[in-house]
Amino acid sequence: MTEARWLNKNYKPTVEEYLHTSTITGGYSFLAITSYIGMGNIATENIFKWATNEPKILKAGSVIYRLIDDIMSNEFEQKRKHVSSFLECYMNQYGESREAAIHECRKRIANGWKDINEECLMPINVPMPFLKCAFNLACFLDVFYKEKDNFTHSGGLMKKSIQTILIDPVPI
Repeated sequence: MTEARWLNKNYKPTVEEYLHTSTITGGYSFLAITSYIGMGNIATENIFKWATNEPKILKAGSVIYRLIDDIMSNEFEQKRKHVSSFLECYMNQYGESREAAIHECRKRIANGWKDINEECLMPINVPMPFLKCAFNLACFLDVFYKEKDNFTHSGGLMKKSIQTILIDPVPI
């Protein structure tokens, strides 16, 4: 609802406001936590408590996802009525160019990967399978948005990837 209000009021949030809200609405943490349900008995109540307290790895994955999506889908989304992306928020708040905003996104994405790597290299809070799920989701989203917005325009890379996995899988 926050993003809908921003859109209706033509409000440009600060970078901090935008990241706080958009990393939640992006759904990365929800997807990661939902995947834990399928992990059987090792997914204890403590795992879900940990996951819902915004651990570093899920926050980092959320930022990576949100910013990769914003870089790749920004021009398309702004052709129609759409809430400001990180790029617009950054340009508006700091008076910078689009290129500077993209550079800032890439810097924050790199820092997100550092946080994910740190969590995976020193798994002290939860067993590695849960960190691996979050890591794999971030890797998938990185591929999903690598060269273009393959979520919105799914006919090329995504179609081929899904076909490779489901129709022509590697024999076991």
